[in-house]
Amino acid sequence: MDYKLKAVVLAAGKGTRLQSNAEQLPKVMRRANGRPLLEYVLEAISFIGEKDTVLVVGYKKEDVLSRFGAYSFAVQDKQLGTGHAVASVEEQLRGFNGGVLVCCGDMPLLTRETYTALADVHFNEQNACTILSGFTDERLPYGRLVRDDAGGFLKLVEEKDCTSEELMIRELNAGVYIFDAQKLLSALTKLKNDNAQGEYYLTDVPAIMRGEGERIGVCRRELGSELIGVNTAEQLAQVESILRSRQPEK
Repeated sequence: MDYKLKAVVLAAGKGTRLQSNAEQLPKVMRRANGRPLLEYVLEAISFIGEKDTVLVVGYKKEDVLSRFGAYSFAVQDKQLGTGHAVASVEEQLRGFNGGVLVCCGDMPLLTRETYTALADVHFNEQNACTILSGFTDERLPYGRLVRDDAGGFLKLVEEKDCTSEELMIRELNAGVYIFDAQKLLSALTKLKNDNAQGEYYLTDVPAIMRGEGERIGVCRRELGSELIGVNTAEQLAQVESILRSRQPEK
């Protein structure tokens, strides 16, 4: 695979529901099978080089950078949403004419195969944006991918902003995308925070691009447990069990 591609990995969160009196760590530095969650993500996207991978850090950023100092980084001082997080990488993306993979540092189960499938769709279809969507039997509080009458992409809606009808949609937004870099930077300047969370959602970017006549693609996969992110101690234990089951028997 020889694509012109950079990566932005969102790794700024505190992980409030994972904190304890004994241990205060950034969420992505929580360990599963002895390794930080972020390490699994970086391993899965290692087809993109370290110099082309930017970590968006915030809470206790020194803990992340002390372990992953070989990577570029940008600092998100305030937690104002995923759109705000990606906007913090503007300097590293300025002048870059290629694709930008945006993914989450707390989703260690997504595989290299899934990431490369997303890249294949993006570049083969020459999209301005390609969204990874998936189906799972897991109960996850994820946004929905809403399609138009022709079956094409219409919009992404965060779960908290969904209507009762939208909540019935089974096609979930994985929170992983590839964007044309310069079109992404342009769309980020048009984000608004008039939503239930008062945040700047990256999920609004594809609809902004679509409204400007850009091509939006979807890489739809049966993702199952790959979609599980880590927000609670229970999810951390679940992820650890799945990762352990993936290890080859000795």
